[in-house]
Amino acid sequence: MRFWLIFKILLHPLRWAQDRIDAWVMARVKRQPGPIAITRNRVYILPTRFGYFFALMLLVMLLGAMNYSNSMAFLLTFLLAGIALVCMHHTHANLVSVQLRAGNCEPVFAGETAHFELRIDNPSPTPRYSLAASWPKLEEHAVPGDVAARGSGLFMLSLPAGHRGWLEGRVFSVSTEYPLGLFHAWTWAELDMRCLVFPKPAAHGGEPPAAGGHGGLASSDRSGQDEFAGLRSYRRGDTPRSIHWKSLPKLQHPMVKQFAETLEQDLWLDWSALAALEVEARLSQLTRWVLDAEAARRNYGLRLPGTLIPPGRGDAHRFACLKALALYDADAG
Repeated sequence: MRFWLIFKILLHPLRWAQDRIDAWVMARVKRQPGPIAITRNRVYILPTRFGYFFALMLLVMLLGAMNYSNSMAFLLTFLLAGIALVCMHHTHANLVSVQLRAGNCEPVFAGETAHFELRIDNPSPTPRYSLAASWPKLEEHAVPGDVAARGSGLFMLSLPAGHRGWLEGRVFSVSTEYPLGLFHAWTWAELDMRCLVFPKPAAHGGEPPAAGGHGGLASSDRSGQDEFAGLRSYRRGDTPRSIHWKSLPKLQHPMVKQFAETLEQDLWLDWSALAALEVEARLSQLTRWVLDAEAARRNYGLRLPGTLIPPGRGDAHRFACLKALALYDADAG
């Protein structure tokens, strides 16, 4: 192990040093609820690859100007060096004084990608150009965006959601290379943001067993407009629309159509009905039944060890059931 570390240091000394510096800095980044104001002492800046090449070019130009004692070559070299210094100032200032705060994070299912919203506020009267937010080591995949003067910009940070439960956001960077790409300025931050990950739904197929649900259809005693139940004699107050006119010539007195309303019993999704499955498989199957029951617009309830959600339907009810499944603790249950 020590030999491999020495080999890594000798092979990539700059990368090793950068990794150690990043680890040292990120270990000191504290998780905060936000907003986080980016001050000057929180902004780091280094030349980019193009910046290093530009500096090497200036060195060659300076040596050439000294060798030939050419005043115009000196002028061009110092002019380009001055532009680089001004560029460094603008790159650093483009990141200073912005404020970071967490946005929304919509729940996802396990196996999908969670998208954390990051809002960057610019309280200054100067626009901020080419800002980018990313997780560590993924800066090259970040999509830069601009933030208007005294405005706000929305940036997305994506993480794969491998397991159900709460997916915590981690340390991220906000960076810029504006205006010329000679310097890379960045800051580290960690906001108090997390995403709820629902269990991965099981494959389609299979209804909740009768023992675990008591689901089904029943006819009520009250009058309705769903199922024809027969004819009865006309009573005062019946509407002409309900009279069965075809039977009038034969019976010589009006008859009224009567209907029985078909009611759907509450569907119970019961943890105990899936005793043959493992914990995660049970949660996946219950998640599938919740989605199917909601799509069929049925009233459904959920029974878990230590948790009982009464029957209902709608987005709020669906979310409550899926959240209970996502946060289910087998050890506590």
